[in-house]
Amino acid sequence: PGWLLSPDGRPFLDSILQKNQRRVFGLLERPVLPPTLAAPTVTYKLFLSGKSGVGKTALVAMLAGTPVPPVHHETLGIEATTVYWPAKLRTSGRPLIFQLHFWD
Repeated sequence: PGWLLSPDGRPFLDSILQKNQRRVFGLLERPVLPPTLAAPTVTYKLFLSGKSGVGKTALVAMLAGTPVPPVHHETLGIEATTVYWPAKLRTSGRPLIFQLHFWD
């Protein structure tokens, strides 16, 4: 569980942080790692659906490290947010990076 804070995991965590806050990546951007630490990227598209006002947009904002909207307003259309998260597999011990595309 503490792999990201260990010396082995710290470069992966630093690649997604900027000034100790989660970095917001654009559509064509991704975390940059040294070639010796290259890790495969696993991509998932997550579609959030539900009733109005239950907190879907607030959940995505919290996971993306962006400010949570203080007041409720309906999301017009679909809002896409990309979140990167490094992890280390228990079975193989190999690090990989999850690329999560949230569609809200």
